[in-house]
Amino acid sequence: MFDELTTDSTGKLTRPEGKTLEYKRDLTHPAGPLRTLVAFANSAGGQLIVGINDDRTVNGLEDPLAEEERLTSLINDTITPQLLPNIMAATVAGKTVLIVDVPATRKPHYIRAEGLDRGVYVRLGSSTRQADTAMVAELERLARGSFFEDEPCPAASIDELDLETLSQLRNTPTSREHLTHLGLAVAYLGTLVPTNAGILAAHPHPDSYLPTAYVQLARFRGTDRLHISDHTDVHTNIPAAVEPIMDFILKHAYRRAIFGGVKRQDVYSVPVTALRELVVNALAHANYGERGTPIRLAFYDDRIEIENPGTLLPGMTIETMRYVSKLRNPSLAKIFREANLMEQWGTGLKRAFADIAEAGLPEPRIEEIVDRVRVIVYIEDHSSTPSTSIAYDEPGTAYDEPETAYDEPETAYDELDTAYEGLRLSANHLTLLRYLAGGSKTRQEIQMRLGIKSTSHLSSSYLTPLLNAHLIERTLPDKPQSKNQQYRLSFSGRQLLKTGK
Repeated sequence: MFDELTTDSTGKLTRPEGKTLEYKRDLTHPAGPLRTLVAFANSAGGQLIVGINDDRTVNGLEDPLAEEERLTSLINDTITPQLLPNIMAATVAGKTVLIVDVPATRKPHYIRAEGLDRGVYVRLGSSTRQADTAMVAELERLARGSFFEDEPCPAASIDELDLETLSQLRNTPTSREHLTHLGLAVAYLGTLVPTNAGILAAHPHPDSYLPTAYVQLARFRGTDRLHISDHTDVHTNIPAAVEPIMDFILKHAYRRAIFGGVKRQDVYSVPVTALRELVVNALAHANYGERGTPIRLAFYDDRIEIENPGTLLPGMTIETMRYVSKLRNPSLAKIFREANLMEQWGTGLKRAFADIAEAGLPEPRIEEIVDRVRVIVYIEDHSSTPSTSIAYDEPGTAYDEPETAYDEPETAYDELDTAYEGLRLSANHLTLLRYLAGGSKTRQEIQMRLGIKSTSHLSSSYLTPLLNAHLIERTLPDKPQSKNQQYRLSFSGRQLLKTGK
């Protein structure tokens, strides 16, 4: 990396400090540099360069060999377990500096005099911070080659796991006997109990045992958190949380209709496919061992922020996470993969960034903040309510209207809150109704059209509410469980699409 140590026309090094780079003028006060070395080892590795001023101008060292010998002794006497960085002298702008190259390790390392409870440090952005108890525990688990999700949850019973929903997620029958092989259960004191992964993947309310295992959703008016207009929490097994999260996003996104021939296509004002990838990434990679806040999604007028508990795993940086996946929850990720929520491990962020670029939006921003990772997606302005309303015509007829402006989501249908037994129609509800306008459809066809992976979520959130509101009906009402069962629009459903009432 020596060729990157270049200076600009003012004599300053061109590379700013960051997660894997820090500059020090000298070793007069060694406590700070030693903590930085520990933080590098416990994070993604890095380089400490001694002989550089705070303004990034090169100061150099008068006796680099003596400084190298002193630093080697300090490392040996101060840091536990033994840290073996590569220390070398290099010439930059005609002056000699020391480069201390620290690899990422699987230890953790700590300052001996401060002890394991207070002497572990990690790198967060360009700063060094003391690791809390949860972070130290994660580093210790990683050193053993284990994960938080592997640990037993002895307070819970296997009987609490919803094996029917888990079978639907995996698209294959799943019994108690499968749980151990999947990493969702483990023998504990002679009894089979769920692992934390089992609680996350198959418990209907995982936050009853893991306090951060739920999702907070909020829509804020403006660009800060002063004015909240809508919020909800999602309490369900983690893979099943994807659909209600996406429903919330689409509820608050504008949509426009593109008319061509006899079909209408809805296009949303947010990058839906990319956001789905980012939501899945947050759910699958969160550190559910943290005791702070849960996964959060905040929808502002100008951006959507998705953040999950847990800093980046050792060896990972914001730059590398776009191209390389390092799983914090491999058993949970396997369930996501079997549920077709993750196509290929390690490619989700890359695809999301590509989709956002294709949509002509600014590149998302990724941040490490205290004990969390936040992804910021910049979107079109949602501060005003468009004036044009979309009219829904009879199915099968041509549309003469030109392409319309974005609708305020659901505003044209607010009156349905009382007219249809309290049912509030979402964008996906309307998509389903328009789909059935073309003729009766099977459950499988509807599930594929809406892109919903969970059969139970399809029934509880879409089919059952619309049936109860008499907007759709079964083709075989006397045989609700028949394999030949299909669904079609009712008279009320057709009236709704025709008049909006």
